[in-house]
Amino acid sequence: MKVLIQKALKAARNFTLFDYAGFKTALIFLGVLLGAYFSEFFLKYITWVWIIFILSYLWIMYRT
Repeated sequence: MKVLIQKALKAARNFTLFDYAGFKTALIFLGVLLGAYFSEFFLKYITWVWIIFILSYLWIMYRT
């Protein structure tokens, strides 16, 4: 696992701003697709989805 993380960090050092923009766009649309296909499932757990989102958002804001 440690080797995999090191490879990912090494690859990320070579990313440009446009690479990060493309990566984030892909993740956003993956979330949209998953939400569209599994909307009934996620509606059952919408409170947990909001809690996880808020906690992760606050963590990112704290780290930056």
